[in-house]
Amino acid sequence: MAKTNTTELLEALAAEIGENVYIDIAKWHLYLSDAKLHTVVAEKVYPLISSNGVTEDRVIELLESIPVKIGGGRKELPLIDLLPLQCQVNLVDILEKYQSQI
Repeated sequence: MAKTNTTELLEALAAEIGENVYIDIAKWHLYLSDAKLHTVVAEKVYPLISSNGVTEDRVIELLESIPVKIGGGRKELPLIDLLPLQCQVNLVDILEKYQSQI
């Protein structure tokens, strides 16, 4: 995967995140692509990938900074609070894979 175009890389990263990472609400899995959050996450994590800065702590910090509106916008929760631990691990794995391929 020798993608030099940032837009193509972001789109591919967003697609992979959207297909493999989900939020868990009452044991329902809502994939980030369905929740329209995959692009936001990809754009936020891209600087980590491009600077070889992917660590679990940094990814968690980023996930804490992404607000998700619930209840028609009456409340906001950080994305980290909606992701199961396995999805956090999957996200870090995806980012490490992309980082190694840049």
